[in-house]
Amino acid sequence: MQAVVYKSTGSWYTVKNEQGRFFNARMKGKFKIDGITSTNPVAVGDIVEIEMEEDEANAVIKTICDRRNYINRISPHNRNQHHIVAANLDQSLLFATLKEPKTSFGFIDRFLIISEAYHVPAIIVFNKADLYRKKEFEKFELAKEIYEPIGYSIMLMSIEKHEGVEAVKAMLKDKITLLSGHSGVGKSSFINEIFPELALRTQEVSGWSGKGLHTTTFAEMFDLPFGGKVIDTPGIREMGLVDISKQELAHYLPEMRAVMNDCQFNNCMHREEPGCAVKKAVNEGKIHVERYVSYMNILDTIETKPY
Repeated sequence: MQAVVYKSTGSWYTVKNEQGRFFNARMKGKFKIDGITSTNPVAVGDIVEIEMEEDEANAVIKTICDRRNYINRISPHNRNQHHIVAANLDQSLLFATLKEPKTSFGFIDRFLIISEAYHVPAIIVFNKADLYRKKEFEKFELAKEIYEPIGYSIMLMSIEKHEGVEAVKAMLKDKITLLSGHSGVGKSSFINEIFPELALRTQEVSGWSGKGLHTTTFAEMFDLPFGGKVIDTPGIREMGLVDISKQELAHYLPEMRAVMNDCQFNNCMHREEPGCAVKKAVNEGKIHVERYVSYMNILDTIETKPY
């Protein structure tokens, strides 16, 4: 029978069958999917074929069905492997904050690039608006100026003051949404707003480092009472790109993708090459300089693979 993976704790999984019943399930043998080598072959959101064990209480995962898509990142434990965050998504929602802790535009850009690479539409929600002062609101306006013209939804929310929460919830209706972001940005608080009975643990931002403390240990999916599902994920310190080459990077920035065919050279990296349509668009203000700087910074972090 088929089931959907709702929680992964490493060796055991929580799955829900088509009748709505939950089971504990484990893998049988090793899985290798389409050449993907990851630290977690079965991910939350996966559709799997299960077989009941003799006790009828637990199940064995026999097969992982083809994924529509997935989002992955460099494994936090092994930089040579990747970790599938979640599979079969309709959209991804990045929680960002401009104070306690600060989310950099570079982190946002990396998240958007990963979402673009795996064809998952992305939304950015700036939370903790109740803490913002003039400087933070100016930065929020800059974020809108950068991201809205290239097709991303930018939202402002304060869970503390219950402002903007309903508008964000409306974006989730009848969709499978990945919730992501640094620790301490309010993912668990947001889920507690929807499901007060869960009382997920939330923690203050660490005073000495300004970084959030990890509260969610494993990815977990929840059925929304108004239709749809959300996947809560552990807080991410950094967003490492996987399997994206230097040559491919510009393809995952929509505003660069729109003009790069007009570059003089097919293999233009949009650095110092003559006749570069991307640099021309930056100079003309059609591509925001912040995004171009971010592209250059990310380009420098991608390792050139030997052939």
